Amino acid sequence: MHVYITALASFLPNAPVGNEEMEALLGKVHNLPSRTRRIILRNNRIKTRYYALDPDTGTQTHTNAQLAAAAIRALGTDNGFDPASIECLCCGTSTPDQILPGHAPMVHGELGGGPCEAFSAAGICTSGMSAMKFAWLNVASGQSRTVIASGSELASNLLHARMCESIAPEKVAALDKNPALSFDADFLRWMLSDGAGAAHLSDAPNPEGLSLRIEWIDLLSFAHELEPCMYVGANKRTDGTLQGWREFDSLQTAVESGCFTLKQDVKLLNKEVIYTAVERTLTRLIEKHHLRADEIDWFLPHYSSDYFRSELHNHMLDIGFDIPYERWFTNLTTRGNTGSASIYIIMEELFHSGRIKKGDKLLCFIPESGRFSMCYMLLTAV
Repeated sequence: MHVYITALASFLPNAPVGNEEMEALLGKVHNLPSRTRRIILRNNRIKTRYYALDPDTGTQTHTNAQLAAAAIRALGTDNGFDPASIECLCCGTSTPDQILPGHAPMVHGELGGGPCEAFSAAGICTSGMSAMKFAWLNVASGQSRTVIASGSELASNLLHARMCESIAPEKVAALDKNPALSFDADFLRWMLSDGAGAAHLSDAPNPEGLSLRIEWIDLLSFAHELEPCMYVGANKRTDGTLQGWREFDSLQTAVESGCFTLKQDVKLLNKEVIYTAVERTLTRLIEKHHLRADEIDWFLPHYSSDYFRSELHNHMLDIGFDIPYERWFTNLTTRGNTGSASIYIIMEELFHSGRIKKGDKLLCFIPESGRFSMCYMLLTAV
């Protein structure tokens, strides 16, 4: 059975935040101005992003569940969608508001409506696509006709000064020579933002206007080969394993160790992420699905920083899969990096741009560095 994305919506909280406003909202670590912010922003080329923070008080304005619910409600703008009609709700995030209950039931609670199946996808950037894949398979198997998938992130409270540590001077000095270092702990403060996106999936296309037929979604983990790279609620041991927060003598010890700071192993990231995305993953999918670059009208990559743009392109050239930049579409510069929500927000903007023509093929790319999971999705415009 064919499955179609018939509507896409996004929600970005509050007014856009410019580069010069960020630190006032996120706070100064130890009351000292960041020595890295300008270098990071020069390399990631993000100009504006969104935070669920009150610009005057700095207090949180939305929960993660509320961000997702707002994006889902916005689907009604396209097709008269009513939350009471949801048969299956699939929600992915890397930053749920709590450990338990799951994220999807919390979003369901915000939406109201009637009883429905609620599926929570954990992970990092690919969690939104895990939700999309569950939604796709749910419709394709005939289990449900009205299914919603979403990705949402609330990163700003993890990025606040109270959650961060200062950066050693030698790391600041090394940053100009190696921009990839910008992904270590405090550096991530200048990378991530808040937002949500949602998709309505159906077994029939829109009677009028654009729909996107899902041809396939492939999501591959390489955890059997690679150690953890991005993590929260754990510290990394010298042997590459994680010491989870429950392994500490006490919760206070875990907190004092920086266990709940968002961290990334930058050397491992720089070495493996693009190679794994292209040589390990894309090559397999080219063979499996008989993919040809000249048949792809739009390439929608989610990357966390513009630093990776040329490297991704070059690796694709190396395997003979050349998609010229004019067929790439991203909104990282204006929307920021919203993790699992990013691909929804990218698709939503292109979907409503009027630039997609009947028969166009869209290849979406979503990497995750948590323990290196890669996702690609192929869509056809109908």
